[in-house]
Amino acid sequence: MSTVIHHFSDLDRTGTWLKYRNGLCDSCMATCCTMPVEVKLRDLVRMGVVDAFEAEAEEPKQIAKRLSKARIVEQFNFKHGIFTLARRANGDCLYLDAETRRCTIYEQRPDTCRNHPRIGPRPGFCAYRTK
Repeated sequence: MSTVIHHFSDLDRTGTWLKYRNGLCDSCMATCCTMPVEVKLRDLVRMGVVDAFEAEAEEPKQIAKRLSKARIVEQFNFKHGIFTLARRANGDCLYLDAETRRCTIYEQRPDTCRNHPRIGPRPGFCAYRTK
């Protein structure tokens, strides 16, 4: 008889997270893609939602206003120049494919995503969840 073990980490309790290892993402439900994603203007340019000319010519506050109206950005921290990407009603990142649970802009993903889990709430650990 085989035993199936499901791991249920709690996103808000980093003590339940698993130590990251290669291949862990292959069986995960992309729990990290439900965390708020903070991005800088250069990330928005890489993602293709702001063009380079606009980034140079327009005030970040105006860019934030436009992206908020388009429901791409949830909030903007003017003091630090940090945008927080909007999420779907279920908490998923806008760029996460609901069926495959994979990033639809992987090559253009923001630095926050590129650096996870090396940098984050618990460096070296993931809020790993299986189906």
